[in-house]
Amino acid sequence: MTIEFNQIMKQIEETETVIIHRHVRPDPDAYGSQLGLKSYLKLKFPEKNIYAVGEAEHSLDFIGTFDTLSEADYEDALVIVCDTANAPRISDTRYNQGSYLIKIDHHPAVDQYGDLNYVNDQASSTSEIIFDLISHFNDLSIIDAETARLLYLGIVGDTGRFLFNNTTSHTMEVASELLKFPFNHNQELNKLGEKDPELLPFQGYVLQNFDLNDKGFCKVIITKDVLEQFEIAPNEASLFVNAIADIKGLKIWVFGVDEGSEIRCRIRSKGIVINDIASDFGGGGHPNASGVSVANWDQFNELAEALNNKL
Repeated sequence: MTIEFNQIMKQIEETETVIIHRHVRPDPDAYGSQLGLKSYLKLKFPEKNIYAVGEAEHSLDFIGTFDTLSEADYEDALVIVCDTANAPRISDTRYNQGSYLIKIDHHPAVDQYGDLNYVNDQASSTSEIIFDLISHFNDLSIIDAETARLLYLGIVGDTGRFLFNNTTSHTMEVASELLKFPFNHNQELNKLGEKDPELLPFQGYVLQNFDLNDKGFCKVIITKDVLEQFEIAPNEASLFVNAIADIKGLKIWVFGVDEGSEIRCRIRSKGIVINDIASDFGGGGHPNASGVSVANWDQFNELAEALNNKL
């Protein structure tokens, strides 16, 4: 860790412009690590140009906003990609137009697309890694409540509020350090869990239309007709992937949403490795939280069968 962190900081110190990317369909850790790193670097290097780019996920607008850059901004820039396992999932394809590319991630190292790759798959989140980077350089004294808020939300998001088994003693120590900063964590957690009242009828649909078998495998199918019925967008539907997580006996579940050109499948489990199955179908992710896109519902059923066979 020491060598890689020193190499990362050396590249930052030698570059006037740093542009930070993350993955498409961003989650709280993508936002938290990207914007938390930006916030830290702006405090440490106020003379540098530090940017964060990517499409917004409106349910996470309260976390932060992003910069709009031109092609010229990438000339001689250092690009850092946070929380993204493979290059095709990087938001904004200009990530390879800079002079040097760094990957910082906590997913299993499959696609090492950077000139410098730092991957720690034992970390709960990339936000936790960014905290470790800050701590490594004894810079906790220079960060502020905003930096702490961003990193805390990223950690909370990827640990399921510390319920997932990726929560370690170090994760809790990091969270404890971040809570020493003066931001209202209760208010932030409430925002993270809030959903538009207009979406709640859809949640009712999910809770009435899951398919659970006696092994503990469950699938939820959200077709285009269902999206139209509830006037909900595919990305909004995906917010409810864990709506069934508290079902007794549930072990593995897949949440499939028709996004028009593909069926986006979000896979979750309780202590059972499922990212190998996701990888077999062209996806990937964490051992207990992965994703994959398939072409049609027949392929979705093949994926569901493979996941069921895990049990």
